[in-house]
Amino acid sequence: MRVVDSLRDVSSRAWNALLAGDGANAVLDGAGAVANPFVRHEFLSALIETGCAGARTGWRPQFLLHERDGMLAGAMPLFVKSHSYGEYVFDWAWAAAYQRHGLEYYPKLLCAVPFTPVGGPRLLAAEDGDRRALISRALELARRTSSLHVLFPNGAEADLMRGQGMLLRETVQFHWRNEDYADFADFLSRLSRPRRKNIRQERRRVREAGVTFRWLRGADIRAAHWEFFNRCYRNTYRFHGSSPYLSLAFFQRTGEALPEHTLLILAEREGRPIAAALDFVTTESIYGRYWGAIEHVPLLHFEVCYYQAIEFAIAHGLKTFEGGAQGEHKLFRGLLPVRSVSAHWLAEPGFFRAVEDYLERETAGIGRYVDELADHSPFR
Repeated sequence: MRVVDSLRDVSSRAWNALLAGDGANAVLDGAGAVANPFVRHEFLSALIETGCAGARTGWRPQFLLHERDGMLAGAMPLFVKSHSYGEYVFDWAWAAAYQRHGLEYYPKLLCAVPFTPVGGPRLLAAEDGDRRALISRALELARRTSSLHVLFPNGAEADLMRGQGMLLRETVQFHWRNEDYADFADFLSRLSRPRRKNIRQERRRVREAGVTFRWLRGADIRAAHWEFFNRCYRNTYRFHGSSPYLSLAFFQRTGEALPEHTLLILAEREGRPIAAALDFVTTESIYGRYWGAIEHVPLLHFEVCYYQAIEFAIAHGLKTFEGGAQGEHKLFRGLLPVRSVSAHWLAEPGFFRAVEDYLERETAGIGRYVDELADHSPFR
């Protein structure tokens, strides 16, 4: 095994070939297309080579490569982190506890797709033996830091990590599932009357404000569209008093490298764009990722980020829509709670035991929370 600080010298064909996997680890859909674009060589390279995920931003790549007979047999996207921003699994309290006890929590070792709370493979290999080897080596590397964290692995991988002594942590996301809806009206008909009425009112107010929408795919997204979207994206971060993680160069490069996966939802009023959302699409799913606006229109966020994505999914026969991390407001718009998992190992024995005890109580609380959400299902 060896560690590299970029994918520049790693064959994209060899890396992406690992994504076929086998059984539960496969990320190819029924049509043979990559079902999760975020672990592709092109997406990760775009993050690193545009400087969005690099040592300067606190994401130092340390990708683990497992080679056999000169061929790539496995890989694991690892980063040495100097903070916990952009992860969507929050461990700030753990870092604060370390500090109170005179210990350093950072740097830590992280396996994740930066700024992307989407589940998928993290141990890119065809065989369980190779996956276990990747975990073992990552745990060895983690001893040079405070800890190892693997965010949003698939279920089979999480079981392997637990088998090697890592702790599992559950969080909740909200996903929409296509129940073979004929159209958006059919979807609304399955909701309870109050929820159905609320969504209709929200959509009507946006229409009455004179807003229309366009769906742009792949090559239809031109340079001017990317520049406008980047303006919207940065404006949203500025409104919330924070700094954006991603850059125009990243958006442009991703659009060029993965045109089959990109969808830009453009909101226009009086012939000019006022908001946009960037989604990623496969043959089975749509992933809502980033959005922004340059004008305030009440309820526009829900239309651009949720209702337009759901309409697109129904129109194209997609099975699921993932709206990103957190957000109970998504429940009332037809997205249901789904448990996601992460895996954690801490080098300090006392803290490992303390976190293990904490996670037992937190997991029980997550179970009660999901049950409570189910009692407020928006469906009839």
